[in-house]
Amino acid sequence: MTQNTGTTPTTGAEKMAMEWPLTFTQHNFGAHCFDTIGCRITYAGFTHGVDREDEVSPPMSSYKGSREQLLRAGNVGKRNFPPPAKVSWRSRDGVPHEAEVDISEIFKDRVVRHNVPREDYREDLGVVDPDIVLEVNDRTINVYMRALIPTRAQQARGGASGYSRDELVLAWTKTY
Repeated sequence: MTQNTGTTPTTGAEKMAMEWPLTFTQHNFGAHCFDTIGCRITYAGFTHGVDREDEVSPPMSSYKGSREQLLRAGNVGKRNFPPPAKVSWRSRDGVPHEAEVDISEIFKDRVVRHNVPREDYREDLGVVDPDIVLEVNDRTINVYMRALIPTRAQQARGGASGYSRDELVLAWTKTY
């Protein structure tokens, strides 16, 4: 592990590369609704979800691709942490639900959730901002983290390969 001697300033990426566990100070956010009616998620001043209260979000099974492929973050560069996400929706049986999901509380330790063992992590590349993804699926809210973690060895995944991993890691779940 490299140590900063104080003679050269350390950039954020270099600092993150030197520390274990990996931590983050900024994140990307995405929200997805499946098998719901009128699903809306508001986080950091941005609303995700449907435009009308009667609009139906189809089940995940109706989409091509797996949960791993579908759940991504498109709202980038959120400084840790805005107020809780406000979620309102009706489950597929028509029952209305409202929730506040405190992303700050879920990630209060600011540790990047990932599945790369320490010995496989390639320190010289650092880590970019992780994705935090909130999924509403019928009566359940799941919060995931996806982080692109550079690796020492080539990784094979779904017909592609590269020197990194970016799996979804479930961080929190609640059924209403």
